[in-house]
Amino acid sequence: MTDAFFTSSDNEWFQPTDHTRGPWDETACHAGPPTGLMARAAEHLLPEQRLTRLTVNLHRPIPFSSFRIDAEVSRRGRTVSLCELRLLDHTNRSIVHAQAMLLTPSQQQELPSQRYSIGTPDTAQSGDFPIRDTLHGLPAFNGSGVQVRYPPGHSGNPGRTVAWLKTVPLLDSEDPSPFQRICPLADCGNAFGRNAEPQEVQFMNTDLTVLLHRDPIGEWMGTDSAGFWESNGIGMADAQLFDASGCVGRALQTLVLRKN
Repeated sequence: MTDAFFTSSDNEWFQPTDHTRGPWDETACHAGPPTGLMARAAEHLLPEQRLTRLTVNLHRPIPFSSFRIDAEVSRRGRTVSLCELRLLDHTNRSIVHAQAMLLTPSQQQELPSQRYSIGTPDTAQSGDFPIRDTLHGLPAFNGSGVQVRYPPGHSGNPGRTVAWLKTVPLLDSEDPSPFQRICPLADCGNAFGRNAEPQEVQFMNTDLTVLLHRDPIGEWMGTDSAGFWESNGIGMADAQLFDASGCVGRALQTLVLRKN
Protein backbone atom coordinates (compact mmCIF):
# COMPACT_ATOMS: atom_id res chain seq x y z
CA MET A 1 0.00 0.00 0.00
CA THR A 2 1.31 3.44 -0.90
CA ASP A 3 2.18 5.71 1.99
CA ALA A 4 -0.35 8.36 0.95
CA PHE A 5 -4.08 9.00 1.17
CA PHE A 6 -4.68 8.70 -2.59
CA THR A 7 -3.27 7.42 -5.85
CA SER A 8 -4.05 8.80 -9.30
CA SER A 9 -2.93 7.70 -12.74
CA ASP A 10 -4.34 10.71 -14.61
CA ASN A 11 -4.56 13.51 -11.99
CA GLU A 12 -8.32 13.54 -12.55
CA TRP A 13 -9.67 10.46 -10.76
CA PHE A 14 -8.43 9.84 -7.23
CA GLN A 15 -8.43 6.38 -5.69
CA PRO A 16 -8.41 6.33 -1.87
CA THR A 17 -5.98 4.01 -0.08
CA ASP A 18 -6.65 2.23 3.21
CA HIS A 19 -5.31 5.31 5.04
CA THR A 20 -8.43 7.21 3.89
CA ARG A 21 -11.17 4.74 4.86
CA GLY A 22 -13.60 6.02 7.49
CA PRO A 23 -14.23 4.07 10.70
CA TRP A 24 -17.96 3.41 10.25
CA ASP A 25 -18.44 2.28 6.63
CA GLU A 26 -15.85 0.34 4.64
CA THR A 27 -17.19 1.88 1.39
CA ALA A 28 -16.81 5.50 2.58
CA CYS A 29 -13.88 7.86 3.19
CA HIS A 30 -12.96 9.93 6.20
CA ALA A 31 -13.81 13.47 5.00
CA GLY A 32 -10.48 15.06 5.97
CA PRO A 33 -8.25 13.76 3.15
CA PRO A 34 -10.80 14.56 0.37
CA THR A 35 -11.05 18.06 1.85
CA GLY A 36 -7.30 18.31 1.32
CA LEU A 37 -7.77 17.44 -2.36
CA MET A 38 -10.40 20.18 -2.67
CA ALA A 39 -7.93 22.63 -1.14
CA ARG A 40 -5.39 21.44 -3.70
CA ALA A 41 -7.83 22.09 -6.57
CA ALA A 42 -8.53 25.62 -5.35
CA GLU A 43 -4.83 26.40 -4.97
CA HIS A 44 -4.13 25.15 -8.50
CA LEU A 45 -6.83 27.45 -9.90
CA LEU A 46 -5.46 30.63 -8.32
CA PRO A 47 -1.79 30.04 -7.43
CA GLU A 48 -1.07 33.78 -7.16
CA GLN A 49 -3.43 34.12 -4.18
CA ARG A 50 -3.46 32.42 -0.78
CA LEU A 51 -6.18 29.95 0.18
CA THR A 52 -7.57 31.31 3.44
CA ARG A 53 -10.96 29.67 4.02
CA LEU A 54 -12.50 26.44 2.78
CA THR A 55 -16.05 25.33 3.63
CA VAL A 56 -17.25 21.88 2.55
CA ASN A 57 -20.83 20.65 2.78
CA LEU A 58 -21.04 16.87 3.00
CA HIS A 59 -24.20 15.82 1.14
CA ARG A 60 -23.44 12.09 0.95
CA PRO A 61 -20.76 9.63 2.09
CA ILE A 62 -17.60 10.08 0.04
CA PRO A 63 -17.12 6.90 -2.03
CA PHE A 64 -14.10 4.70 -1.46
CA SER A 65 -14.40 3.61 -5.11
CA SER A 66 -12.70 6.81 -6.41
CA PHE A 67 -13.97 10.24 -7.37
CA ARG A 68 -13.01 13.41 -9.23
CA ILE A 69 -13.14 17.10 -8.36
CA ASP A 70 -14.59 19.88 -10.51
CA ALA A 71 -13.38 23.38 -9.67
CA GLU A 72 -14.11 26.81 -11.12
CA VAL A 73 -13.49 30.44 -10.20
CA SER A 74 -16.81 32.09 -9.32
CA ARG A 75 -15.32 35.50 -8.49
CA ARG A 76 -11.87 36.76 -9.42
CA GLY A 77 -10.73 39.90 -7.62
CA ARG A 78 -7.49 41.71 -6.95
CA THR A 79 -7.90 41.17 -3.20
CA VAL A 80 -10.59 38.48 -2.76
CA SER A 81 -11.43 35.58 -5.06
CA LEU A 82 -13.90 32.72 -4.65
CA CYS A 83 -13.90 29.18 -6.05
CA GLU A 84 -16.70 26.63 -6.25
CA LEU A 85 -15.71 22.97 -5.97
CA ARG A 86 -17.64 19.73 -6.32
CA LEU A 87 -16.59 16.18 -5.57
CA LEU A 88 -18.28 13.84 -8.07
CA ASP A 89 -18.65 10.06 -8.19
CA HIS A 90 -18.60 7.84 -11.30
CA THR A 91 -22.26 8.63 -12.06
CA ASN A 92 -21.46 12.37 -12.03
CA ARG A 93 -23.46 12.77 -8.82
CA SER A 94 -22.37 15.59 -6.52
CA ILE A 95 -21.20 14.20 -3.17
CA VAL A 96 -19.57 17.27 -1.65
CA HIS A 97 -19.94 20.96 -2.50
CA ALA A 98 -17.35 23.45 -1.29
CA GLN A 99 -16.49 27.12 -1.50
CA ALA A 100 -12.98 28.46 -1.15
CA MET A 101 -11.88 32.03 -0.41
CA LEU A 102 -8.44 33.12 -1.58
CA LEU A 103 -6.80 36.42 -0.62
CA THR A 104 -3.90 38.40 -2.03
CA PRO A 105 -1.26 38.77 0.70
CA SER A 106 0.16 42.23 1.35
CA GLN A 107 3.72 43.17 2.12
CA GLN A 108 4.96 42.10 5.55
CA GLN A 109 3.82 44.46 8.32
CA GLU A 110 4.47 44.63 12.04
CA LEU A 111 1.00 44.33 13.58
CA PRO A 112 -0.25 43.63 17.13
CA SER A 113 -1.86 40.21 17.59
CA GLN A 114 -2.94 37.61 20.11
CA ARG A 115 -0.50 34.85 21.05
CA TYR A 116 -1.16 31.17 21.70
CA SER A 117 1.40 28.58 22.76
CA ILE A 118 0.96 24.93 23.68
CA GLY A 119 4.56 23.72 23.56
CA THR A 120 5.98 21.46 20.88
CA PRO A 121 5.30 17.90 19.69
CA ASP A 122 8.69 16.87 21.10
CA THR A 123 7.37 17.30 24.64
CA ALA A 124 4.19 15.27 23.96
CA GLN A 125 3.66 11.53 24.39
CA SER A 126 2.56 9.13 21.64
CA GLY A 127 -0.99 7.86 21.99
CA ASP A 128 -3.95 6.36 20.16
CA PHE A 129 -6.43 8.17 17.96
CA PRO A 130 -9.50 8.84 20.15
CA ILE A 131 -11.76 6.60 18.02
CA ARG A 132 -9.84 3.34 18.27
CA ASP A 133 -12.32 0.84 16.81
CA THR A 134 -14.07 0.54 13.45
CA LEU A 135 -17.34 -1.13 12.51
CA HIS A 136 -15.75 -3.05 9.65
CA GLY A 137 -12.40 -4.26 11.04
CA LEU A 138 -10.43 -3.04 8.01
CA PRO A 139 -7.46 -0.66 7.96
CA ALA A 140 -8.68 2.93 8.22
CA PHE A 141 -7.68 6.55 8.81
CA ASN A 142 -7.72 6.24 12.60
CA GLY A 143 -5.24 3.36 12.48
CA SER A 144 -2.72 4.00 9.71
CA GLY A 145 -3.40 7.48 8.33
CA VAL A 146 -2.47 9.53 11.37
CA GLN A 147 0.00 9.59 14.27
CA VAL A 148 -1.05 11.23 17.54
CA ARG A 149 0.82 12.78 20.47
CA TYR A 150 -0.75 14.25 23.61
CA PRO A 151 0.82 16.99 25.76
CA PRO A 152 0.87 16.46 29.55
CA GLY A 153 -2.62 16.44 31.04
CA HIS A 154 -4.37 15.37 27.84
CA SER A 155 -5.42 12.00 26.42
CA GLY A 156 -7.86 10.48 23.98
CA ASN A 157 -10.68 10.46 26.55
CA PRO A 158 -13.91 12.48 26.06
CA GLY A 159 -13.78 16.20 26.78
CA ARG A 160 -11.81 19.14 25.52
CA THR A 161 -8.56 17.76 24.14
CA VAL A 162 -5.25 19.14 22.91
CA ALA A 163 -3.28 16.88 20.58
CA TRP A 164 -0.54 16.91 17.97
CA LEU A 165 -1.14 15.02 14.72
CA LYS A 166 0.96 13.98 11.76
CA THR A 167 -0.61 12.40 8.68
CA VAL A 168 0.59 10.75 5.50
CA PRO A 169 0.65 13.05 2.41
CA LEU A 170 -2.31 13.32 0.05
CA LEU A 171 -0.39 11.88 -2.93
CA ASP A 172 2.90 10.02 -3.02
CA SER A 173 3.96 11.98 -6.10
CA GLU A 174 4.02 15.47 -4.51
CA ASP A 175 4.40 17.34 -1.25
CA PRO A 176 1.15 18.84 0.07
CA SER A 177 0.86 22.55 0.71
CA PRO A 178 0.45 23.64 4.35
CA PHE A 179 -3.32 24.10 3.86
CA GLN A 180 -3.65 20.68 2.23
CA ARG A 181 -1.61 19.06 5.01
CA ILE A 182 -3.78 20.42 7.83
CA CYS A 183 -7.15 19.43 6.29
CA PRO A 184 -7.16 15.78 7.44
CA LEU A 185 -6.63 16.75 11.09
CA ALA A 186 -9.04 19.71 10.81
CA ASP A 187 -11.84 17.20 10.27
CA CYS A 188 -11.01 15.42 13.54
CA GLY A 189 -12.37 18.02 15.97
CA ASN A 190 -15.61 16.11 16.55
CA ALA A 191 -13.59 13.04 17.57
CA PHE A 192 -11.03 14.75 19.82
CA GLY A 193 -13.58 17.11 21.40
CA ARG A 194 -16.37 14.56 21.82
CA ASN A 195 -18.30 14.52 25.10
CA ALA A 196 -19.18 10.81 25.02
CA GLU A 197 -18.07 7.68 23.21
CA PRO A 198 -19.67 6.78 19.85
CA GLN A 199 -21.27 3.70 21.45
CA GLU A 200 -23.36 6.15 23.50
CA VAL A 201 -23.87 9.09 21.09
CA GLN A 202 -23.36 9.42 17.35
CA PHE A 203 -21.71 12.75 16.45
CA MET A 204 -21.65 12.98 12.66
CA ASN A 205 -20.45 16.21 11.08
CA THR A 206 -22.36 17.57 8.09
CA ASP A 207 -19.77 20.16 7.10
CA LEU A 208 -16.28 21.46 7.77
CA THR A 209 -14.93 25.01 7.66
CA VAL A 210 -11.18 25.56 7.81
CA LEU A 211 -9.85 29.12 8.18
CA LEU A 212 -6.10 29.69 8.27
CA HIS A 213 -4.73 33.18 8.89
CA ARG A 214 -1.19 31.92 8.29
CA ASP A 215 0.48 28.84 6.88
CA PRO A 216 1.31 26.14 9.45
CA ILE A 217 4.95 25.07 9.57
CA GLY A 218 6.19 21.51 9.90
CA GLU A 219 4.69 18.04 9.64
CA TRP A 220 3.26 17.95 13.18
CA MET A 221 0.21 20.17 13.62
CA GLY A 222 -2.00 20.69 16.64
CA THR A 223 -5.68 20.84 17.51
CA ASP A 224 -7.35 22.18 20.66
CA SER A 225 -10.83 20.70 20.25
CA ALA A 226 -14.07 21.11 22.18
CA GLY A 227 -17.59 19.81 21.50
CA PHE A 228 -20.69 21.87 22.23
CA TRP A 229 -23.64 19.46 22.29
CA GLU A 230 -27.26 20.54 22.71
CA SER A 231 -30.38 18.60 23.74
CA ASN A 232 -32.00 19.43 20.37
CA GLY A 233 -29.58 17.01 18.67
CA ILE A 234 -27.46 19.73 17.07
CA GLY A 235 -23.92 20.51 18.07
CA MET A 236 -20.66 22.13 17.07
CA ALA A 237 -17.06 21.00 17.17
CA ASP A 238 -14.69 23.95 17.57
CA ALA A 239 -10.96 23.34 17.10
CA GLN A 240 -8.18 25.88 17.34
CA LEU A 241 -5.38 24.83 14.98
CA PHE A 242 -1.73 25.53 15.73
CA ASP A 243 1.88 24.62 15.09
CA ALA A 244 4.93 24.88 17.31
CA SER A 245 5.03 28.67 16.78
CA GLY A 246 1.40 29.31 17.77
CA CYS A 247 -2.12 29.57 16.40
CA VAL A 248 -2.66 29.23 12.63
CA GLY A 249 -6.47 29.18 12.38
CA ARG A 250 -9.66 27.38 13.27
CA ALA A 251 -11.83 24.47 12.17
CA LEU A 252 -15.60 24.30 12.75
CA GLN A 253 -17.99 21.40 12.20
CA THR A 254 -21.78 21.28 12.48
CA LEU A 255 -22.85 18.06 14.22
CA VAL A 256 -25.93 15.85 14.14
CA LEU A 257 -26.21 14.14 17.54
CA ARG A 258 -28.17 10.93 18.14
CA LYS A 259 -28.18 8.83 21.31
CA ASN A 260 -27.76 5.10 20.67
